[in-house]
Amino acid sequence: MKLAEALTARADLQRRIEQLRARITANARFQEGEEPSEDANALLVDAEADLARLRDLIRRINATNARLDLGTDGTMTDALATRDVLRLRHSLLADAAASASGNTQFPRQMRSELRQISALPVAELRANADRVAQELRELDNRIQQANWTYDLEE
Repeated sequence: MKLAEALTARADLQRRIEQLRARITANARFQEGEEPSEDANALLVDAEADLARLRDLIRRINATNARLDLGTDGTMTDALATRDVLRLRHSLLADAAASASGNTQFPRQMRSELRQISALPVAELRANADRVAQELRELDNRIQQANWTYDLEE
């Protein structure tokens, strides 16, 4: 199984567990004289089995990520940490540029109102945000390529 397939299976299991949670919650109590639409105990057993499969899959994904060498990006774990930080950096720079440009403010209605002055260099912030976005896209492409290239650890 390729790493990308394991990641898809993990997402599917997580969705299934959340659906089971909702079904268990909906059937945990019922009115006297009525029958629940599903057996909450049987749903709990199903959820426990899925949780065990999820634990094993996450363990294997993490082991693979820790051992997978991506060259200049370090291990897959290193690359994922870098990608997370790049996403945060891009968001921070884009938000700072939007706030500094006044796009989030109301325009002046009258000349007598005080002008708002930017405390940050908007063009420079946007250029940095664009550079970070490009770096993020390139790293994400390398991560995706590795996901479809390497097999999952046993």
